[in-house]
Amino acid sequence: MAFNLGNILGGHTGSAPSPFDAINGPRLAGPENSHPLHSVTAEELLNPGDGAISGEIVLDQPARVGDGITGHIRFVANRTIDARKAYLRLVGLRLDEVRREEDHRNAKGEVTWTERWVETSGNLFSHDAFLEPVIPANLEPGATWEGSFAIPAPPLGPPTAHLGESIICWALEVRWDIPMGSDHFAALYLPLAQHPDLLRAGVGKQGGVSLMASVSSGDATIAIESALPAPIGSEIVAHVNWPAAPAGQGARIELHRRTNAPNGVEGIIASVPVALGDIKSGAAVARLLIPPDSAPSFDGAGLEITYVIRALVDIRFRPDAAAERPVGIF
Repeated sequence: MAFNLGNILGGHTGSAPSPFDAINGPRLAGPENSHPLHSVTAEELLNPGDGAISGEIVLDQPARVGDGITGHIRFVANRTIDARKAYLRLVGLRLDEVRREEDHRNAKGEVTWTERWVETSGNLFSHDAFLEPVIPANLEPGATWEGSFAIPAPPLGPPTAHLGESIICWALEVRWDIPMGSDHFAALYLPLAQHPDLLRAGVGKQGGVSLMASVSSGDATIAIESALPAPIGSEIVAHVNWPAAPAGQGARIELHRRTNAPNGVEGIIASVPVALGDIKSGAAVARLLIPPDSAPSFDGAGLEITYVIRALVDIRFRPDAAAERPVGIF
């Protein structure tokens, strides 16, 4: 016998490693079929520090995949720090929703009920430390330090992205390695943007056909009349010519996102109804808005998100007929 008890009996939590552990706990878990990350932003995950240091890390300009990251660090010690070493590092987090289940048994070993829930689990897929700037490992209370830095961004990403059911998150962090104790640290959330040139170059699984103006899909042609790759927050103007489209009750043109996140679902980003006759004659045009909080097209850290334009015909009592093409977004 199975019950959708989820968190009702209490105790389920999700977690991410430091410095992304700010909201570790029950908020990162939920009952069966839930999506706890849908209500979490990447920024909320970051813990800015453990209190041993006060200060800031300031960027000279927004960070982007493949570019250099430059900025300035300044801080004051709030307590004595006696570390083996101190360093600036760039850390990347992959956080996933994961489905869990547990059988509960009676004294005879028989399964009396099965508990199913969703929790989040994270790991640092990147944690690059840099030798410069040279940061003092030992500080007395009230001691100050400041310096500039110039480090490379990940050459191929992945960019910061909320995939709905998984999150890629980056931070810059100054960390003091404390022997036989918890490290001290100060961290800055780093929104790392996708580089459109990577998509244009066809790096990884992105680019290529997704950037072509016109793509054939069976006996249909789907053309993009707006610029590609398409910026997040902009409109994609799609033109469909499908002379052999089947008869149906109606038609629509949609923008879908697809992800390989472990608990992922396909999402309809935008949908515009069109006349079936216009699809057949080649006059069907739809303006599809990309929501400003969408993740860019990417693949990296074992995750990927892609977008497709779909033309669909609603056929009564049968699955919709569909034609589709990929589209690049950054």
